[in-house]
Amino acid sequence: MAINLQKGQRIDIGLSKVCVGLGWDPNTSSSSESYDLDASAFLIGSNGKTPNESFFVFYGNQESPDKAVASSGDDTTGGNSDGGDDETLTVDLAKLDPRVEQILFVVTIYDAAKRRQNFGQIRNSYIRIYNAVTQEEICKYELCEDFSIETGIEFGRLYKRNGAWRFEAIGQGYDCKGQFGLEFFVQKYT
Repeated sequence: MAINLQKGQRIDIGLSKVCVGLGWDPNTSSSSESYDLDASAFLIGSNGKTPNESFFVFYGNQESPDKAVASSGDDTTGGNSDGGDDETLTVDLAKLDPRVEQILFVVTIYDAAKRRQNFGQIRNSYIRIYNAVTQEEICKYELCEDFSIETGIEFGRLYKRNGAWRFEAIGQGYDCKGQFGLEFFVQKYT
């Protein structure tokens, strides 16, 4: 049975191959423009940064150089899932470059400033971890906060502790200045 996490909670993963599903539903009455949310992963070393830019997985770089993290691609409308995951990142922890100590999962709103969009206009946002082989859900974190100015969110992270991989529900929002929102996180982690 899957565990529903609260912000800040952690759980042991116990698997080497997992999928990270991220989902959301735009509040259709909020904007005449479609919502293009983007799920990304930053593979981070002990210094709090990626070893290089290729360890940032997103719609423009859909696989890490060690082949440990891969993106399902860009769902530009949030309509691909009909209630399920909008974008998925597949993770094979056994393939991770040894310099990587954590994988941070973020979601940003593409062109948020121009479209005047923020996470306060998004509902049913979540991140879930599930077994890549059996599809069994391990844990899920539903974003419950009202992010009325935030355009980027650090949803959660996989991290190594005492040789074992764990997941932490973060739920930290940011007002990401910039046209695409991702620049904020790129500057922070690369």
